[in-house]
Order: sequence, then structure tokens, then C-alpha cells
Amino acid sequence: MALYEHVFLARQDLSQQQVDALVEQYKGVIAANGGSVGRVENWGLKSLTYRVNKNRKAYYTLMDLTCPPAALNEMERQMGLSEDVLRFLTIKVEAHEEGASAMMQKREERSERGGFGDRDRGDRPARSFGDRGDRGPRSFGDREGGDRGPRRPREGFEGGAE
Repeated sequence: MALYEHVFLARQDLSQQQVDALVEQYKGVIAANGGSVGRVENWGLKSLTYRVNKNRKAYYTLMDLTCPPAALNEMERQMGLSEDVLRFLTIKVEAHEEGASAMMQKREERSERGGFGDRDRGDRPARSFGDRGDRGPRSFGDREGGDRGPRRPREGFEGGAE
């Protein structure tokens, strides 16, 4: 039997229990057609790059499948008919990965670091918004060209000198 990695995106207005029910439904389809489902990872609710069917977010789920192509085709057919599934992608692989996927490893690293906002900035002191550090206050003449005075209208244009 062939090995596949399958990722699907479920609507944002579903609950996590409803997403789990979808996973169980599709596991049943694979099992009924002579296949099996290995690892299942719920990546959670994530923002989409662009709107898909008026959804800005979606629940991402990864499934490792070992099944004949007919079982995969039936599951994909049912996903295509479901209003709860926004998108899906299946990739044939030579072997399933051991351990957590790259997405889950990123999540673990983030939780160990303390999230995005708590980055270690080395020896730099924390600055507040608008603090210009050792550059001093900004004045109008700081820009290149200095104080040029009032602008004159260009010739040949409406309102210009003739």
C-alpha cells in the first residue's frame, strides 16, 4: 500500500471537537477501504494568507495515511463535498516521518522561548516606542537638503509661472 501525508483545513467557526469528529469520520473512510491512519496532528487555528470562502483562519490537521489509492480518492471526494473542509492536500511519500512534524517542532520551540514577544535582544537595552536612543531629538532640519524654504510651482503646469 502507498504512504501519504494529508493536510486539510477546516472552517474557523467549528469547535475543536467538531474538527476531531471530522478526523474520526475520515479515519473511518480510510479503514473501510482497507487502509490505516497513523499519526494525526492538530496544528490548531491559524491565520490564512488570504481569505478562503470568507474565512480568515482555519484549523489545520495533518494525517499520515497508509492506504490504497481507491481509499484516498474516496476520502478526498467526501472532503470535496463537505462544507466544513476548505482545502486539502495529499502528498505521496516514501516513508512517514518519525516524531513530531516541523510545525509541531516550531510550536514547541516557541513555547520554550516564551513566544514571539520575549526575544532575547542580547546586550541592547529595551527601548520604548519613540525613543531615539543616543541620536537625540529629531528636528525639521535633520533631513538631507536642510531648510529649503517655500516651494515654488513648476513652469508649464497649472498654477505655474508663465
